[in-house]
Amino acid sequence: MDRARLAELHGVAASYEAGPGRTVKVAEDTIVAVLAALGVDASTPRAVRDALEAHEAAARGRLLPPTVVVRGTAGLPPPLPEGTVLRVETEDGRTLPWDDPGEQALPLGGHLLRARTLDGRTASAPLIVAPRQLPGPTGRGIGFMVQLYSLLSARSWGMGDLGDLAELAAWSGRTFGCDFLQVNPLHSAVPGPPTDPSPYRPSSRRFPDPVHLRIEEVPEFAHLAGAARQEAEHLLERAAALREDVLVRSALIDRDAVWDLKRRALELVRTVPLGPGRRAAYHDFLAAQGQALDDHATWCALAEVHGPDWRSWPAGLRDPRSARTARARGELLDRVDFHCWLAWLTDRQLAAAQRTAREAGMRIGLVHDLAVGVHPTGSDTWAQQETFAAGMSVGAPPDAFSPHGQDWGLPPWRPDALAATGHAPYRELLRHLLRHAGALRIDHVMGLFRLWWVPQGYEPRRGAYVRYDHEAMLAVLALEAHRAGAVVIGEDLGTVEPGVRETLQERGVLGTSVLWFERTYGNSDDKEGNGGNSGGKETEEPLPPEKWRSACLATATTHDLPSTAARLTGEHVELRHRLGLLARPLQEEQREDAMDVAEWLAGFVRLGLLPEGPGDEEAAVRAVHRFLLRTPARLVGIWLPDTVGDRRPQNLPGTWDQYPNWRLPVADAHGRPLSLEELVASPRLHALMEDVVAARGPR
Repeated sequence: MDRARLAELHGVAASYEAGPGRTVKVAEDTIVAVLAALGVDASTPRAVRDALEAHEAAARGRLLPPTVVVRGTAGLPPPLPEGTVLRVETEDGRTLPWDDPGEQALPLGGHLLRARTLDGRTASAPLIVAPRQLPGPTGRGIGFMVQLYSLLSARSWGMGDLGDLAELAAWSGRTFGCDFLQVNPLHSAVPGPPTDPSPYRPSSRRFPDPVHLRIEEVPEFAHLAGAARQEAEHLLERAAALREDVLVRSALIDRDAVWDLKRRALELVRTVPLGPGRRAAYHDFLAAQGQALDDHATWCALAEVHGPDWRSWPAGLRDPRSARTARARGELLDRVDFHCWLAWLTDRQLAAAQRTAREAGMRIGLVHDLAVGVHPTGSDTWAQQETFAAGMSVGAPPDAFSPHGQDWGLPPWRPDALAATGHAPYRELLRHLLRHAGALRIDHVMGLFRLWWVPQGYEPRRGAYVRYDHEAMLAVLALEAHRAGAVVIGEDLGTVEPGVRETLQERGVLGTSVLWFERTYGNSDDKEGNGGNSGGKETEEPLPPEKWRSACLATATTHDLPSTAARLTGEHVELRHRLGLLARPLQEEQREDAMDVAEWLAGFVRLGLLPEGPGDEEAAVRAVHRFLLRTPARLVGIWLPDTVGDRRPQNLPGTWDQYPNWRLPVADAHGRPLSLEELVASPRLHALMEDVVAARGPR
């Protein structure tokens, strides 16, 4: 009992609800391991008593909470002894008295609050003053969703790049009046070979990966001369061969081969001196990014020498603040500067892509994606070791889709470490991501409230939920989104803790609603959908369009789900059967899947959205999108591969080398890869988008 109380005090749940009326108790050894990762010894009854006494003593002596949050500029401080004097040291260097809480307006920002009681006690704590709500989209918007690597053009070096992103944004904005273009996380990857192709297991979420650069659009490229120019032309020829391998010979996207060519080209480009204006801009970038960029570039340089797993480096180099690391940074200064320069070039091309999107009439522009975590061996975990929980991994408890639970191999942030810094690492991360974004998608947005921690060596089902200060996390999110003028979209699919979606909606975070998951789930009186399976029976009816929630991005699929054509034809079931992923006999799965699809198609017919009737796959795809536009959703996303009938999922959860996850180009209904130039000329795409634009109505 004492151990459970200690766990609760530190935000560790001793049990969880696995379903309606089914409570699962967390194993004692799991609680001990999770508490140890938070710096709390609970290994023996005596240790538990000591930890409880220490926590209670600290609570008695604490005047202010670890982080103070104020929503709205005239909020209230935490309860304090009468006569306590409050001063606010603002982020811009001012000191303000806080004499009239609730009436006195404080400036938005991340400040420091100081308190002094009448008996002379003093305390300080980070103070976050945030808007009450996040910015929302202006009017209703439509846009494409695409995995950037899969979008190859006639100028790509074997995978989609930021030049392709800008082209797609300009074309879709000007041709169809699209308001946004959502892409996969562009975070920096752990270098290979082989590089993990998943964009959701990055080395760093703070900096983008230079593999996305369009080399020819680096201004200094045009000034290569002599032998360097000849070498660059040779690399261009090899890049063209890589591109042809993917688009013509149906090879998989080879990220390592692409980066090998781009890295060599960039080494040549770097020999061209920057002009005075460009050099000044580069220096400004270095000054603005500060320690974070220096750490990231240092990790990249050290990884070139010692390999990408910092945990196996010589002891002195495992500490980013050690004297040995400082010496190594000096010895590798040219390589450190190289990686800083790459970050700057990538930042510039991201800025150009967003600028192009807005100039094309997009009201939002680029929607960047924030992965739920980072690779345990990468740049962020090396530079911010005190912020991550050692020996823990984020995952999910058992459910109907994953009966053994999930371990995602991503170390979680420590909530106590975040609170001690006023959630500074999270603020810094958001600032980096929102520099050139009109919106941000947050993968597994429920992680702002709690995450499932799995101790190293444990089965995923033997984890525990750990709570985060969601008020502070949402306040930081609101503050940074407000400053960037950015919309926030939360991926809230699947089973979600009660009250989370309501809180997110009240704060202005849009949810994600996927058509096939929107059902009544035993409550036909619901006025709005909930964005996913809430635990009800799978046989419940499709949710009528007017009952969908409005505060969402509505779509037919995502990168982790079957394409719409594969869903309609049942090919996704056959694929999972071939790979041995079905938990039931093939015929049983096919029968249930066919009934599900038939139910939706019948609904489309009743609503007059499928005048062609069932049996026409292309017409059914258009009906799906007509339905989405019939809902009140603020944003409607069109999965770009759906526009050309692509059958293949970009990622098939539960597979590793059995399926080419994250390595497929966009293809047509016959599996033939399509270039960007072919895609934008597709009659099938134009027929679908004509329906979408007509259903949307005037902007």
